[in-house]
Amino acid sequence: MTAFFGAEDVFSNWHPCRFSYHDVSFTCVEQFMMFSKAKLFNDDQSATKILAAEDPMTRKMLGRKVAGFNLATWEARRESIVFVGCREKFSQNPGLRSILLATAPTELVEASPYDLIWGIGLGTRDVRITDKSQWRGRNLLGITLMRVREALSQS
Repeated sequence: MTAFFGAEDVFSNWHPCRFSYHDVSFTCVEQFMMFSKAKLFNDDQSATKILAAEDPMTRKMLGRKVAGFNLATWEARRESIVFVGCREKFSQNPGLRSILLATAPTELVEASPYDLIWGIGLGTRDVRITDKSQWRGRNLLGITLMRVREALSQS
């Protein structure tokens, strides 16, 4: 298991790194994710604000206010959106790519005590972290990163 949490960790969506997608430049996956969320719901005003925002927390807050948001639509698309953002992050930054590939074959786990969707709802120091049946969250980020790792290992 490779557990991670916090913006300083290269696997975090908040970790600063530059990449571009369809001629739009991003400074972290969180920005890509929230921008893509705004575009998914045709909220160009929020998309512009998300690109201009300086920090991941502000971007996240702006993403929570996207006009026309529909939970079912978001749930159907969010993992593919984050997959693309993570794929671009790690494929365009060779040093980060090497770090990601070096985690194989471990299970990547976002040890966020707060996030029950992208993380496991437990912190890195929680003794329950090694028992998947005790996880409170879905670990979607960890799962997505393992899919990216697999895709990059094939290219």
